[in-house]
Amino acid sequence: MNAIETTRKPDWLKKKIDLAKCLDLHRLFGQLELNTVCKEAHCPNISECFSAKVATFLILGNICTRKCRFCAVKKGIPQPIDSNEPQRLAEAVKKLGLKHVVITSVTRDDLADGGAEAFVQNIKGLKFLNPGLKVEVLVPDFQGDARLIKRVIQAGCDIFAHNIETVPELYSQVRADSDYQRSLKVLKTAKEIDCNIYVKSGIMLGLGETEKQLSEVLTAIKKTGCDFLSIGQYLAPSKSHYPVKEFIHPDKFVFYKQKAEELGFTHVESGAYVRSSYLASEYL
Repeated sequence: MNAIETTRKPDWLKKKIDLAKCLDLHRLFGQLELNTVCKEAHCPNISECFSAKVATFLILGNICTRKCRFCAVKKGIPQPIDSNEPQRLAEAVKKLGLKHVVITSVTRDDLADGGAEAFVQNIKGLKFLNPGLKVEVLVPDFQGDARLIKRVIQAGCDIFAHNIETVPELYSQVRADSDYQRSLKVLKTAKEIDCNIYVKSGIMLGLGETEKQLSEVLTAIKKTGCDFLSIGQYLAPSKSHYPVKEFIHPDKFVFYKQKAEELGFTHVESGAYVRSSYLASEYL
């Protein structure tokens, strides 16, 4: 793959964001003081999802304790935990009439439980509101603590997700505060705790990985027992973030989807604009 920074987007990566389609949800989330990863991470699908009244909720504030170079979420000292956030999130889900909700968070290494209890309270609150609601959580690594992973799973989520993001050879450059083997352990531990829960992961392409490296990672993810996989194109949020090394051709995404399916993943979404929570309800 090309190791030189790429700045000019090809034709298949010129998706337009229509902010006019986002106003209603921006207003609702502003009134309820809720964060979304759609906004904080500068997701290119925001107008598509918001116009369909779909969003991925970001709990535990909007400031992350880690400094991943690919992510647009603010870094620094996080805010105190908001104990009323689960009630407001439940209100938003009710108003939107969602049948499938995705909850993620910033990484909170400053908290003894890494924010696990906040996930528990949000899951329980939503399930109390609507027992038939499908709840997907996209969690940080909780420092690999199996007890915290177990607490989140036993709260009743339907999909437990944790993203690998990139190949291990790039971790020191892209997400230096994280650990590849620890992230694999999170996926494996989740499946061992509850073999019936759906486990999901995601990876970005275009960071400088090779096809061989990627193939090895896909195999490693599947060996954890992971069921679902998302594969998307990395797009740098700004010039100060980690640069894009290659824009992956759509045909290559089809190729990697086939490779992942051959490995045994139950459902794979693979494409330039695929993100870990994009088309989330389709996995079930």
